[in-house]
Amino acid sequence: MRMSTDALVLKVTDTGESDRLVTLLTSEYGVLRAFANRAKKINSKMHGATQSLCYGDFSVYKSRDSYIVDDAVAKEVFFGLRGDIEKLALAQYFCSLASELVPEMEPARDYLRVILNSMHFLEKSKRSNDFLKAVTELKFMVFSGFMPDLTACPHCGETDGDMIFSIADGCIYCKSSARSGERINSTVLAAMRHVCASPIEKIYSFSLPTTDEKRFAQVCERFLLSQTGKRFKTLEFYKSL
Repeated sequence: MRMSTDALVLKVTDTGESDRLVTLLTSEYGVLRAFANRAKKINSKMHGATQSLCYGDFSVYKSRDSYIVDDAVAKEVFFGLRGDIEKLALAQYFCSLASELVPEMEPARDYLRVILNSMHFLEKSKRSNDFLKAVTELKFMVFSGFMPDLTACPHCGETDGDMIFSIADGCIYCKSSARSGERINSTVLAAMRHVCASPIEKIYSFSLPTTDEKRFAQVCERFLLSQTGKRFKTLEFYKSL
């Protein structure tokens, strides 16, 4: 079976002297791990397209026990990320999220759109790192079935003002009903609601004061880590910078 799809290279592992094992986020088939034979060689037509963070068109076929890339053409290489260690580390964290959350052999166009858009804004410095990190994390959680319930406090029906967001329950409570959780103001709550409910082309179309933006980033990260129960070394490295 031969498959043609656009894809982002999430991870590259050299195998042998000249081959690569690439982890791809594809629009049609989710996450795929495939061998790219001789792609490590400088004169290989697939050398550039099979590097980490490259986005392009890929042709992949299934052999007896593995997938093989037999053609790859780069469309975007995100050079601007490679000269900034903090941006590069954040982009690699996005790739780790995709590797962990995106299912295999299922369409993943929405995941791919979000990560490509976030990397574009990151490369061009159009939005802050905190903003892009939070938006990407929260939208990925929505796609993965972890959408929080931000409608109202289940006890009293309160919908706005200073609220408590339970990262364990994934819902909001009024201050008098909550036992524990993350305190968020109406601005941060509105930002979270916007990202959860909006189509991809609109999830970046808002701004926050710096203090609220940092709180937005903290809460989204804690929610993701709590719900997934995962540890991301790329996140730890990014935060160490």
